[in-house]
Formats: sequence, structure tokens, C-alpha cells
Amino acid sequence: MSHPYDNLTPDTIITAVESLGYLSDNRIFPLNSYENRVYQVGIEEATPLIAKFYRPDRWSREQILEEHTFITELAEVELPAVQPITINGSTLHEFAGFQFALFPRYGGHAPECDDPETLLQLGRLLGRIHQVGAVKPFHFRPGISIEQYGINSYQFLLEHNFIPADLTKAYQTLAEDCIKQVQAIWQTGLEPTTLRIHGDCHLGNILTRGDQFHFVDFDDSRMAPAIQDLWMFLSGDRQHQTAQLSELVDGYNEFYTFNTSELRLIEVFRTLRLMHYSAWLAKRWDDPAFPHSFTWFNTPRYWADHILELREQLASLQEAPLSLY
Repeated sequence: MSHPYDNLTPDTIITAVESLGYLSDNRIFPLNSYENRVYQVGIEEATPLIAKFYRPDRWSREQILEEHTFITELAEVELPAVQPITINGSTLHEFAGFQFALFPRYGGHAPECDDPETLLQLGRLLGRIHQVGAVKPFHFRPGISIEQYGINSYQFLLEHNFIPADLTKAYQTLAEDCIKQVQAIWQTGLEPTTLRIHGDCHLGNILTRGDQFHFVDFDDSRMAPAIQDLWMFLSGDRQHQTAQLSELVDGYNEFYTFNTSELRLIEVFRTLRLMHYSAWLAKRWDDPAFPHSFTWFNTPRYWADHILELREQLASLQEAPLSLY
């Protein structure tokens, strides 16, 4: 079966970039991106550019432009968010049926989150990002919901027979128990404030070089509680996570007040991400890049491990939330 990205040939990529007035040296290097297609494109006698081709039919033009506007607002107050280049009055362009944007190239590597000073600095930056994000809402981009990330995810996997027959009962029962626990936590009088956030703020989306950080890939930017941008920096046992969280929140509170009631949502969002990730891989399995890159997915071993993860996650949902200090 053909896939829309089958038409995104090297010639199409180069011609799309050159349609905006650049002259390519015909060097293309694919970057680590699967939801969209992202390439470093060489430019004659200039620094290479990053060309991002959005997955067809995922985001509308209005939704992409809201993402770009948010990034631009961050850059305007000197926050290190890599913003799209404005060309002919727009940051979003079309070529051969693809929506695409160009970005400057920034080098670097993922930060080390075992360093308290790094966590403090990341907390400060996220506090400033959320300070801007709280100024106004998104009107076109969706939020993060239990239904979309949790219920729809496990139902899709069951309805499309991704779960092996001998594991179906265990998976369905466990998924439903996780959703019930997530809903119970959400319904305990918790009223988190939603704001514009990065949405996928893991270490791979932060580049560091020396003492400089750059936040990249706001593609999953949504309306959600602030904790969604903080919890993905946490790792290790409970004591280790508490120490990490305390450093993050110390820095965060210098610029924006963290709502401590959202600590109850850490395991909620962790659970939803686990369920959503498996469904995301399944929904993209017709994209040739996915079977090629995720060879371990959709094997009996994968689903057995996923069920174990959910079982451990259900236990975490039933524990007291992390506390600060």
C-alpha cells in the first residue's frame, strides 16, 4: 500500500526548500523524527537549514500556526525555543501537497538530569515558558484527555486485534482498571489550571551545548496542566524522583507558581502516555518507517512487557503522590 510520505522524495524536499528562495547544495540528512519527516538540508555557501514536513491530515493549518505563534512569543522574550523562519510573511508553506516549515539548525545533546544545577535551570526555563503559555489559550489545538489518550488508545488496540489472543483478557482487564484509577484521581476535587505547554518535553527535545539550552519540536503543544511538562524529567526510585522534582520546582517557582495539587497527576499522565504510545505505534504501522525503525513492536514479547508495565503503573497509581523536599 502506498503512503503519503512515499511522494516525499529527495527531489521534492530540495525543490520545496528552493521554492522559498534558497539554493540547496543537494545534501540531505534525515533526522530522528517519525510522526513528521525532518531533514537537514544543505544550503550553498550558508549554514544548513532544518526542513520539517508535517504528517498529512494530522494538524490543520490553523493548529500548526498556533504552535508557531506560541514559539514566536517565547522567542520574543528571549526564551530558547527554536522558532520557524518567516518567509514571505509566513512560517508555514505548502509544496506538492505537504505543509512544511524551515528552522535554523542548532547543535547539541540531551541534558544530564542527574545534575541538580541542570534541573534547576530547566525548571527556571519551564517556569518562564509557562508564564508565556498562560497569557492566552489555544483555540484550535486540543488538550490532553483521559478519553483520547487512555480509553481510545486501548480500545483501538483491542478493536484492531493488535493484542495476542492469549493476552487479550489480561490486557483489557488491566487497561480498564488503570482507566478507573486515573478517573478516580482526576475526580477527587482536583482542578488543575490548563495552559499552553510544550506537550512532549522529554530530554530528546532539549538540546544543550555548554550552559545553553534550546527547546525544539513543539509539535505536540497542547492545553494541559503544567505538570505534564515536568514529570518526564523524573527517573529512578521514589527518593531520586523527589530530589529531581524539588530542584525543578525550585527553579520553576522563580518565574511561575507551581500548583502542588498537580503532583497527584504525575502517575496519571505517565499512565496515559504509556497507553497512548502503544496505540500511536499501532496507528502508524502502515507507515513503512515504523516497521523498519520499531522492529520490536507488535511482538508477543512486546505485549507481555507492556502488560507488565501497566501492572506496575496501576500499583503506582494507588500509591501516595510524590511530595516536595
